[in-house]
Amino acid sequence: MSVANDTILCFGEALIDFLASEPAEGQARTFRQFAGGAPANAAVAVAKLGGRCEFVGMLGHDMFGDFLLHSLREAGAGVRYVRRTAAAKTALAFVSLDAHGERSFSFYRPPAADLLFRDADFDDSCFAAAGIFHVCSNSLTDTDIAAVTLSGMARARAAGALVSLDLNLRPALWPDAAPALPVLWRALEAADMVKLAREEFEYLKEGRHGDDFMIARLLRTARLVLVTDGAAPMRWFVRGGSGELSTFEVKAVDTTAAGDAFIGGLLSQFQREGIDTGAFDAFLSQPAELERCLRYASACGALAVTRHGAFAALPTHAEAIALLDASAAVEA
Repeated sequence: MSVANDTILCFGEALIDFLASEPAEGQARTFRQFAGGAPANAAVAVAKLGGRCEFVGMLGHDMFGDFLLHSLREAGAGVRYVRRTAAAKTALAFVSLDAHGERSFSFYRPPAADLLFRDADFDDSCFAAAGIFHVCSNSLTDTDIAAVTLSGMARARAAGALVSLDLNLRPALWPDAAPALPVLWRALEAADMVKLAREEFEYLKEGRHGDDFMIARLLRTARLVLVTDGAAPMRWFVRGGSGELSTFEVKAVDTTAAGDAFIGGLLSQFQREGIDTGAFDAFLSQPAELERCLRYASACGALAVTRHGAFAALPTHAEAIALLDASAAVEA
């Protein structure tokens, strides 16, 4: 079976989110099982929006790996490049939410199956199939998986794919809760498109640099830099300009997959409109077109926070369009 050479490949971790429920008086706290993991969420986001995608990663030979594989397939994400191992279990994350839907995590990783993916586990054909190769920093947290991630980014770029990085920084996953800036910068410098949350942007600044310096440094190698800030306006930067775009007003109940829904929405728009690495600069020279795609991505992110879970919260294309249409009607 052939694979189109504009497939979106999402590489990295898939894990189980156990979402805490507030216990009734006198009752024990319970946890609901949801499929998650940032790159897996992004793959499912693309699939649910009607795009062509493959998740690339390692799952444990355990009940949780079985659940994740089933959930990916059920959502329409490709799994032909998924590998399985009995050498470690599938990673777990226990998630609690505050009154505003903001989440905090307690991770059971390492050890975990996703960290055991090695360069030899890549199928060479996946890079030939890739129009976009997407990663996040959770596959940079130890030396071996970082080397694999950086190799995958380099191989994808050599094959002509657009390379996307959502930093998605989770300090608790790093030794001593201290993300390693040198390896983060190696990944940032290997990406065509970089998405950062505002607090991640501040972390990279190290308290020593201004915004202009940091944007200039990122744009030495990246062609598009996005800085999101929850419900606050997002900022975008290209080598020829910048802008700011408002988000949608929604009631947030769970922000777990918001960024993954956003990036999945944006990448699916690129795929839908044939925006590959060769067409990327021409696309970026048209701010109105860029902002139209960002607005769609923002709608996807907004819809995701109105529901619990990760895979389960991700919207369809019809839902995103409905929110955009409703917003346009209000503005008119």
